[in-house]
Amino acid sequence: MGPEVRFHLLGPLTVTAGGRPVPLGGRKQRVLLAHLLLNANRTVAPGQLVDTIWPGEPPTSATANLQTYVWRLRRLLPEGAALRTQGPGYSLVVDPGDVDVHRFARLVADAARADVPETAVKLLAEAESLWRGDPLEDLPTAPAWDAELGRLVENRLAAVEERLALQVRLGRHDAAIAELTVLLAEHPYRERLWRQYLLALTGAGRRAEALQAYSTARERLVTDLGVEPGADLRAVQTAILADEPVAPPVPPPLRQLPADLPDFTGRTEYVRELTDALGPAPVVLTGAPGTGKTALAMHVAHRLAGRFPDGQLYVDLAGTGAPRDPAEVLADFLHALGVTGNTVPAGLGQRAAVFRSRLAGRRVLLVLDDAATAAQVRPLLPGDAGCAVLVTTRGRLPELAGAKHVELPVFGEREALDLLAGVAGGDRVVGEPAEAAAIVRCCGYLPLAIRVAGARLAGRQAWSLRTLHERLADESSRLNELRVGDLGVRASFELSLRQLPAPARTAFCRSAVLGAQDFPSWVLDALLDRADAHEVLDVLVDANLVALVGRDSRDRPRYRLHDLLRCHAAELLSAQPIAVRRDALARVLTVLLALAKSAAASLPPAFGAMTGPPVGPPVPPAGPADPLGWFTAERKLLAAAVQLAADAGLDELAWQLTATAVPFYDLRGAYDDWRRSHLTALAAVEAAGNRLGAAVLHRGLGQVRLYHDEYADAVRDMEHSASLFAALGDVRGEALAVAGLGTVARVRDRPRDALEFYRKALAGLERAGDRRGVAQLRTSLGTTYALLGAFEEADSWLRQARDLAREIEDPHREAKVLTELGTLHRERGRLPESLTCLRSALGILEDLDDERCSAYALLGIGQTLLAAGERTQARGVCDRALRVFRETGNRQGETTGLELLEQVRRRLTPART
Repeated sequence: MGPEVRFHLLGPLTVTAGGRPVPLGGRKQRVLLAHLLLNANRTVAPGQLVDTIWPGEPPTSATANLQTYVWRLRRLLPEGAALRTQGPGYSLVVDPGDVDVHRFARLVADAARADVPETAVKLLAEAESLWRGDPLEDLPTAPAWDAELGRLVENRLAAVEERLALQVRLGRHDAAIAELTVLLAEHPYRERLWRQYLLALTGAGRRAEALQAYSTARERLVTDLGVEPGADLRAVQTAILADEPVAPPVPPPLRQLPADLPDFTGRTEYVRELTDALGPAPVVLTGAPGTGKTALAMHVAHRLAGRFPDGQLYVDLAGTGAPRDPAEVLADFLHALGVTGNTVPAGLGQRAAVFRSRLAGRRVLLVLDDAATAAQVRPLLPGDAGCAVLVTTRGRLPELAGAKHVELPVFGEREALDLLAGVAGGDRVVGEPAEAAAIVRCCGYLPLAIRVAGARLAGRQAWSLRTLHERLADESSRLNELRVGDLGVRASFELSLRQLPAPARTAFCRSAVLGAQDFPSWVLDALLDRADAHEVLDVLVDANLVALVGRDSRDRPRYRLHDLLRCHAAELLSAQPIAVRRDALARVLTVLLALAKSAAASLPPAFGAMTGPPVGPPVPPAGPADPLGWFTAERKLLAAAVQLAADAGLDELAWQLTATAVPFYDLRGAYDDWRRSHLTALAAVEAAGNRLGAAVLHRGLGQVRLYHDEYADAVRDMEHSASLFAALGDVRGEALAVAGLGTVARVRDRPRDALEFYRKALAGLERAGDRRGVAQLRTSLGTTYALLGAFEEADSWLRQARDLAREIEDPHREAKVLTELGTLHRERGRLPESLTCLRSALGILEDLDDERCSAYALLGIGQTLLAAGERTQARGVCDRALRVFRETGNRQGETTGLELLEQVRRRLTPART
């Protein structure tokens, strides 16, 4: 176990290990550490760190410099602290007990719970001893720290006030008077300090000085702030004048919480999390509209009322309507605390100061519901560590320094069904379980929507659950159904949208063009037709109108609209001219196509795959660094994009999107995606009379049907493709379709027909100057001659194909030729040469991550090993090949593999005598 580590922020920033200081590097590196400590155990975004370290204009090298500071800091930090990279941000993981800020808060809280005044005084004195000056006094000020450091200073002063109050109660008047005299010179408007000063003077027998002190306090308050002393201070003066004991202040009752929901459902985990989190630091409960933030906050506040015996304050900040002025809110709070009339100061800062003073020494829970911004919340925060604040907001408040953030998602299915049963009736839900599940699914598991649906059922006892499900099934009218009385989902969404700037509202509306798909961030650029819309996306995410739903295989964030929010966006979009909707979709799909073409260019080519000419003017973002990873991440989006393009009449985009994805489909054996998207696009191009698109798609369909052994359909598609290309005068396209006919003939054991097709296709590709295609046709001719037993001709064609593949630097084609050469060598009895070729081919194909062709190479190796008598090894490689064939749905390959496996089994089984 390493030495004891301590982090000190209450004064100059220091870190000690075993009592010895740890060197922390230069000033900027120390600022980095300070910010991470103020946000200990929370992820901090790099942008926030850059703004803190360089509060003015950050240098262009800020991000690189930040990474350097992080690296250095990791090396300097002692055991007991871990600086971790969390996604794009950083988190300093420490034990809160090792940070003086947290130890101070814990000691103050322990003092508040202490039953014996003497114990409380000792705990508070210990807490004060942690302070060595102003927080982080050796570092330059940072705007991001202002609120948190101000809160720390206020908490320190509140702790001192509480200790002095206890000392006065214990009769230690002289010591208290000396200390209060100094404090009042620094803080002349804190009425609680004046109260303790008057009590200490009176207790020490200095009654006249006490009355003079009251006059001084009143003069300062009236002259400087324009307010009279509060009721507590006036009560002390009255008691001194009457020579009567001073009664302890009796705070007015503070019970402002709205009622808890009688049918509150679920959220057990979040109730526990909020219960544990509520303390000196504000807790911010955020979530999309309709997730039940207010209901949860009220439920937790009522449960914890006993923890805050001095009461609960509540305010609806109307952040999604006309946000309330915090100065007005403070006036209401001060009235509740007994500050009335002209004793309420005029300015926001003065009201906030009086508010903090009135809460000093009290244990009060504040619920600030529906906050708009951190600026609206900051003046309402108490300074006393005994108070707690629970904020609800539809947006995020990352700039509220020191706050703990809890994000509330939609319900799980069980919670959703429980709420529906609680509102509509448990017997009805039990009686139609499938319909109940369908209803909450149509509600997107959103608590508000489920409550509305349940209320509609409760008010319509004659309805079956099936009736409501059928009415909710139509997305275009779903939000109309989710309304009862003055409660409606659409109205809740509208409140959030009103707060958005115009570009964010436009982006939200247009995002409906993608349907129920998650999407990468560049989609917003295309929707808004601008180069960099990341700040608009940030606004939508912060407003909980667009959700971050995870990261793709390349660790890039992906986003999505909740289903009901998407319905609302679609309603808004439907009011736009059809040209606006179509253009927005076209821009997104054009960028997607450009990215797909860029990615496909780096994949092994699929013979017969074709793409069309460039579409549209938009400039796409940088091409994918990992093409295969990009296709994997965007596979669902690509499939949906083809359907969206077809439905919108964008036939050119529809066929090019699916045709461009063929190399990926071929590489991964994604035959279902290949077939489905081709059929969808084919219907669109035929309806539009797009002959080039139809020709390409029929060629692609013929290929995937060939893979599925649907030979008659494959021939029909290839022939139709060839005739369309011929009519267009496209020599290369016609040759590729004719080559497909040759392959169908070859696999149907008609090698002489295949040769005729291949020779015709070869001539066309040579005229078109397609050298890759020529290499493929030479391979096909060599393979076909081998089937006829013409081994010399086969060897000649295959070697020509191999040489051309190397010349044009096509490793995938070279590997395919080596696979065929390996087969030819085996048939000629040259087993070592066969294994050499096949293993070379396998190495290339595995480097290219081509599972399907690798499986064929493995199959060839197995066949050669079996011919060489290596039966056990043959079975091993055959098993590997079979697994790939089954995963990719390649029935021809699977059949060949099973036949080989059966041969191996027979040879491994001893003959019975």
